[in-house]
Amino acid sequence: MPDRQQYRFSHCIRVGFDETDAQGVVYYGRYMPYFDRARVEYLRHIGQLTHAPGAPEFVMRAQHVEYHAPARFDDEVEVFVRVKELGRTSVTWAFDAYRADTREHLVSANQVAVFIDTDARRPVEVPQVFRNAVARFEEQEVEA
Repeated sequence: MPDRQQYRFSHCIRVGFDETDAQGVVYYGRYMPYFDRARVEYLRHIGQLTHAPGAPEFVMRAQHVEYHAPARFDDEVEVFVRVKELGRTSVTWAFDAYRADTREHLVSANQVAVFIDTDARRPVEVPQVFRNAVARFEEQEVEA
């Protein structure tokens, strides 16, 4: 079981009826929007939620998910998120989701997003301002 202390940020999400399958549990694919929402709230929290048409931005490159226990309709799910690794042109995010009331571990995931020039569709270097914001929040050294 992961150590929740390694995370400095979390975001809670209530499971909607439309997110469950015929067995009454959260459909496995619904966790990706939960991770996206938690990542967006993390970025908003550190002042790095920006989007300007034509500006470079992060795009998803890879994802690995492990399911540990089911969540059900109306459960409150707490999604923990952190920057696990910051490369020259990419960021690796780590996620762990728990039922908020019981602390039951539901899902673990890693995502790799690449910073790209949106016109050329090619990787570009992650800006120093982003690196600095992550380092300040996570209280850790981030490679330049």
